[in-house]
Amino acid sequence: MGKERRNIIAGLTVLSIVLLWGMGWFGNAGGRDRQWGSFLGSSPAGGKSLSSGHGQASGELEFSDGDQAGEELPLPQGQTGDKAPLSRGFVALTFDDGPHPVYTLRLLEGLKERGVPATFFLIGQNIDGNEEVIRKMKEDGHLIGNHSQNHMRLTKERAGEVCEQISRTNEKIREITGEVPEYVRPPYGSWSEELECLVPMKVVLWNLDTLDWKTQNKDKIVRHVMSHVEDGSVILLHDVYDTSVEAALEIVDRLLEEGYNFVTVDEMIID
Repeated sequence: MGKERRNIIAGLTVLSIVLLWGMGWFGNAGGRDRQWGSFLGSSPAGGKSLSSGHGQASGELEFSDGDQAGEELPLPQGQTGDKAPLSRGFVALTFDDGPHPVYTLRLLEGLKERGVPATFFLIGQNIDGNEEVIRKMKEDGHLIGNHSQNHMRLTKERAGEVCEQISRTNEKIREITGEVPEYVRPPYGSWSEELECLVPMKVVLWNLDTLDWKTQNKDKIVRHVMSHVEDGSVILLHDVYDTSVEAALEIVDRLLEEGYNFVTVDEMIID
């Protein structure tokens, strides 16, 4: 009787083992952990973490090796996907002497395609007849500044003439955009402390001069910028030359590839 009882117990034990094996309690512990890890959003074993899968429907998750906890840095402008470079810093594209009815419009279209903002310092005498170009400039989110009425060397002019040069251009821009410019770039970078008292505007100069007006050579302009650009560069160009516009768009493409972000000058000025 004792032997039969032992045989029954042994048989039940084997049956229990078989049932537990089929339910996954033996030989698949890692599988249980992964199943519950996915559901709870906890990190599974093996040094991996949960992350949203690219191209997956909302709420789906995948495991990715080497993910680090914490906030992800934003990708540089124009960059998407896993292989986008880390940001190398910020640069500001600035354009003087416009607007031009052909070249400025071509530039605006190229910048819009790339999602890149810029700053334009306008000459008052070039505004007349180009109002639609300036409206588009404003609508596209670019910063508009003052470059005087007639591109005069302001430090050589009388106080009254300086004020007239600035105020006339400000008023023209206000009539088109509804806003009075806050920033002025004096022609030739010619400015003085005396003028600061006369003109209550923020002066914006530059630290990377492309000399595009002098060379009017796209390749030379691009090479010069690419060899001198760095974080914090304020790049001086002129949107009244075809070569400058072509160079500007190539510069944008190449700097985006290198991980730079573009901003308007007001985002770089520290009071």
